[in-house]
Amino acid sequence: MDIVVNYALHLVAAGLLLIVFFLVYSWATPFDEMTLVRQGNVSAALTLGGALIGFSMTVASGLIHTDSLRAFVAWSAAAAAVQLFTYVLVTHLLHMSKQQIETNNVAFGVLLASISISVGAVSAGALA
Repeated sequence: MDIVVNYALHLVAAGLLLIVFFLVYSWATPFDEMTLVRQGNVSAALTLGGALIGFSMTVASGLIHTDSLRAFVAWSAAAAAVQLFTYVLVTHLLHMSKQQIETNNVAFGVLLASISISVGAVSAGALA
């Protein structure tokens, strides 16, 4: 029974972490991703999806490589901070404006998504 409880706790924690990351990331960006996605903006979907995939990779690695729920949550929080810092740094270095996403610059969306996924992969690997 302890295995089932442990599984449920980690699964619920991972789900909550993904929801919190989604909300914080959406708040931190200068545009409303969900409104843009609902309007068919592929670039917004790519940037948000890439950030979620990148973050999820580290969450999954944390589930595999940590021994406690506390350590898992701590590493996941660190991964969220890395993803958010990456977004801020990359958009600054690339002189990104919210207009590039709002006007559906798909090339820019793919670039941001790729960077987020790459950072997530490296972050996940760092937990091994």
